[in-house]
Amino acid sequence: MARKIFFSFHYERDAWRAGQVRNCNVVSSEDQYGFVDAVDWESIKKKGDAAVERWIDDQLKYTSVTVVLIGAETASREWVQHEILKSWNRGNGIVGIRIHNIKDQDQKTDTAGRNPLTDFKLPDGTLLSSVCKTYDWVSDDGRKNIGTWADDAADIRAEYGTDDNIVGSTEDSRTSKAQAFSRTSTSAGFAPKSPWCSDYVEKRR
Repeated sequence: MARKIFFSFHYERDAWRAGQVRNCNVVSSEDQYGFVDAVDWESIKKKGDAAVERWIDDQLKYTSVTVVLIGAETASREWVQHEILKSWNRGNGIVGIRIHNIKDQDQKTDTAGRNPLTDFKLPDGTLLSSVCKTYDWVSDDGRKNIGTWADDAADIRAEYGTDDNIVGSTEDSRTSKAQAFSRTSTSAGFAPKSPWCSDYVEKRR
């Protein structure tokens, strides 16, 4: 099934690798959001945080899945954290794809001495891999499977209610990179962790 997908990534470090995903011709260009050229991105940032938030909101508007492209330093990016929170709360499915093994223009990978999956934690210390399914673009053949991964992510998010949200511990989720997310819901016992777990789905039935 064709889906409109928002791509979240560390722009300054991973734009080239993200571009390889974008140009794989699996997701049509009209169904891709979250990409912007360097000049436009700098222009948006110069207008301040509110302008960046408006741009993110506008990019997310028509999407149903958010793909987090995980590089060597993605976990430290506050705007990526913000995009994950906004995506989940608007009902988007979320899937993580590790891109550090994609070779850059110099034919080099980007492990930077770290494990991107192990290091990618939400501000409260929760691993991204415990909140959504994660894959490796190279070893898991992302070119062939990204469509299936996106459909699966949307199905997982649909298992939760519209009130099953993640909220920042302060009104402004960008105030501090170290701040925690809290998990709230009108449904009892909600915690957006391992949402594909059959035990969780069974409890809601």
